[in-house]
Amino acid sequence: MTSARAHPRAHPKHAHDDAPDTSAEFRRIAGLPDGREKENLRQDVVRAWMPMAERIAAQFRNRGESPEDLRQVAMVGLVKAVKRYEPDRGSAFESYAVPTVIGEVKRHFRDHMWGLHVPRRVQELRNRVRTAVQDLTRSPDDRSPSVKDIAHHTGMTEEDVLVGMEAIDSFRTLSLDAALRGADDGYALVDTLGSDESSYERVVQRESLKPCLRRLPEREREILYLRFFCDETQSRIADRFGISQMHVSRLISRTCARLGEEVGAHAA
Repeated sequence: MTSARAHPRAHPKHAHDDAPDTSAEFRRIAGLPDGREKENLRQDVVRAWMPMAERIAAQFRNRGESPEDLRQVAMVGLVKAVKRYEPDRGSAFESYAVPTVIGEVKRHFRDHMWGLHVPRRVQELRNRVRTAVQDLTRSPDDRSPSVKDIAHHTGMTEEDVLVGMEAIDSFRTLSLDAALRGADDGYALVDTLGSDESSYERVVQRESLKPCLRRLPEREREILYLRFFCDETQSRIADRFGISQMHVSRLISRTCARLGEEVGAHAA
């Protein structure tokens, strides 16, 4: 069996030095039935084109993914390209493989690298803005391009540019335990966040209850006042109104239940 690894230097090169001529191997693959021989020949072709996939993976470096992971993703795209390529269509393998590998890498970034779910449209806006900023910033001394500059360069609306700019810093989530920049005492992001104030809920409840209390009959309102604000016992309240302690208990329970229903209905 002729291996694609054995002759990459013997064949004329294509557009890149990492593009060997494997047209003969692809013709043999197309004529073979499924089986070990066909699979081995495909593996030889994959190995011959691995430098091309590695070159494409290197184009996506410094974007938050490790070089080795990028390389592995590019290899997955290359394997798919070799398996799906149909030489009878007349196009060179490289013209089919390059967009296939690039698409696989981009899909990896889209599906696995975002810390939060971001709509695909926002991801695309981010990429366009990011590329435009790189194009418009020629040297480290150049000022950052304005929203208007980016919109003019890309043909995007200024509103879409702003959406893309916001997404640029949203690729990875930041841990709440991460130390703040310049903090030498371990002061973390979580230390800047506020906490729930239980008194706020109490204020809301009291304000919601006030109009309900005003609508109560005078005797029930006074009984509640004596019991909950003056801390009077039920027996002393009963003596004051000339009724039984059991009657006071029932009045308090019934009134509190009605108030709870009214406040709940108002909140809903």
